[in-house]
Amino acid sequence: MGFLDRSRTVAPADWNRWLIPPAALSVHLAIGQAYAWSVFKSPLEGALGLSGTQSALPFQLGIVMLGLSAAFGGTLVERNGPRWAMTVSAACFSSGFLISALGAWTSQFWLVVVGYGFVGGIGLGIGYISPVSTLIKWFPDRPGMATGIAIMGFGGGALIASPWSTQMLKSFGKDHTGIAESFAVHGVVYAVFMSLGVLLIRVPAEGWRPPGWEPTAAVVNKMITTANVSARNAIRTPQFWLLWVILCFNVTAGIGILEKAAPMITDFFAGTSTPVAVAAAGGFVALLSLANMAGRIVWSSTSDLVGRKNIYRIYLGVGAAMYLVIALAGNASTPLFVVCAMVILSFYGGGFATIPAYLKDLFGTYQVGAIHGRLLTAWSTAGVLGPLIVNAIADGQKAAGKSGPDLYTNSLFIMIGLLVVGFVANEFVRPVNARFHESAELEEAAR
Repeated sequence: MGFLDRSRTVAPADWNRWLIPPAALSVHLAIGQAYAWSVFKSPLEGALGLSGTQSALPFQLGIVMLGLSAAFGGTLVERNGPRWAMTVSAACFSSGFLISALGAWTSQFWLVVVGYGFVGGIGLGIGYISPVSTLIKWFPDRPGMATGIAIMGFGGGALIASPWSTQMLKSFGKDHTGIAESFAVHGVVYAVFMSLGVLLIRVPAEGWRPPGWEPTAAVVNKMITTANVSARNAIRTPQFWLLWVILCFNVTAGIGILEKAAPMITDFFAGTSTPVAVAAAGGFVALLSLANMAGRIVWSSTSDLVGRKNIYRIYLGVGAAMYLVIALAGNASTPLFVVCAMVILSFYGGGFATIPAYLKDLFGTYQVGAIHGRLLTAWSTAGVLGPLIVNAIADGQKAAGKSGPDLYTNSLFIMIGLLVVGFVANEFVRPVNARFHESAELEEAAR
């Protein structure tokens, strides 16, 4: 493998570990463009004669492939190292845009679906998990903060991509050739940007620790276990499936609001003395995006201080309380509705960023990236479940002649129920049974 071989990425003794978060960010800020896909929806519909459902296909397939490639490619990422993983991610994500450019240029939408959705989606999944175990090994003293920085980038990628893509479509035009040119520029620029991560990424030498840091008793006590468990064994433990439920239901609750944010706030206050205008609803969506981003770094960093189990008690318990406030008094005050929704979305982002550190606490650092990849199937499930619950119930209530908050009351109580189930699942998390632990010999052989 040469340059990409894991052995070529071992850092020298004087390597600055603070170069690793920027390396991770270069990948996550790029693949976070997925959240800005909506910018291309209307132009594609107009240029290629697509319906709204059809224009969503590349994004939907991309998210499905994210979960699948992370689950099935996680072990390869651990085995081959972060430089290999980031290179594969950059190659797939960038070439996905180039294939999509060809599809738009020739008016062959199936090529856009294959390019952005299938090929690019593989780049999303491999890129998402590529820096996780490396960051945790470089920051054993602050694993929540380290993974939070990177995963914050995925949440914030759309803040860069959305205005940038909009400006390109304005400059190149919104016909099929303009869309093709925009896709092509994305492919080239993201390839260069992600290559910075490929060049910067390093893994620490065996036995490395931050200067002056030792795992004190206070730190050890916040760890559920210090043993190492393989990805193959991890999925056989109840702890893995408890975390799967926790992540799935926390994400379901957050994405349920995020996907329907603008129409939800408009409907809630439509019959009140303070209706929400379309422009204000758009501002509400922007606030939720900022809360999602901020939660990824703030809450994950807080978990280093209070412990992972306690922070998930907050995500799930306080999240359920916020949903209850919205359900019972959501249209009484616009600021109250906005604050509750922002808190829920901060927990949504924080849940993503904290889960790798929780996995590290339970299963060790041995194959935490591969385990994280398998756990992301919970995200794929929640991505379908959350919008389905909110939209299906709202459509049913509208057909029954209801309006305003009544469109969402039932779905809000369902979200509360899911968060309570997640809270209970978190309480059942215990140390992993010693029979699943790896021996030191097997770990050394795997390296």
